[in-house]
Amino acid sequence: MSQKILLVEDDDDIREIVLYALNQAGFDAQGLANGMSVLDAPAPDLYILDIMLPDEDGLSILKKIRQTSSVPVIMLTAKSSEHDKVKGLDLGADDYITKPFGVMELISRIKALLRRSSPTSDVLAYGSIAIDHAKRQVLVNGETVVLTFKEYELLHYLLTNKGIALSRDKILDAVWSYDFEGESRTVDMHIKSLRQKLGMAGEHIHTLRGVGYKLGE
Repeated sequence: MSQKILLVEDDDDIREIVLYALNQAGFDAQGLANGMSVLDAPAPDLYILDIMLPDEDGLSILKKIRQTSSVPVIMLTAKSSEHDKVKGLDLGADDYITKPFGVMELISRIKALLRRSSPTSDVLAYGSIAIDHAKRQVLVNGETVVLTFKEYELLHYLLTNKGIALSRDKILDAVWSYDFEGESRTVDMHIKSLRQKLGMAGEHIHTLRGVGYKLGE
């Protein structure tokens, strides 16, 4: 069964070109010209959201999606300032591509995100933290903790490498899975959010001054 992608883009030409390319690449891609009905549409395997929309902007839609879902989200926009990228990432975006862009690059990033979001059958645990990767479920003291896609990937990577010192660059490369044009504070921001959501269990994530982070002793 083809993986479903929902593209929200008000530019008719861009929307048609991207949808054609995605469907030719084997995806089941659908498009919307505005954000009014995004949350009413069937949940896809991945969202592509333009920021500048005629009614509700993409960041506002992203915030609503993240209240109930960790489905991967790519922000598509003409804005290229670092502030806009950080804001999108802070709200839970998993990737950020600016216009003009190459369709093949977009498809490559989509495949990378979908590949990383596909479940495998393993359970990882440390202290009161447990991850059922097959269900993509995080538990702390037996209680479910809802994480964004990237927060989950970050925790999974830390647990997979528990006890190992990991540099920020290494985390960026592993979790973001491509040449991410961001600074180390992207990692710091996600670590801070992850610690907050894990509560007391967040103390298992240690900051290594001048190096990066480590989960466990």
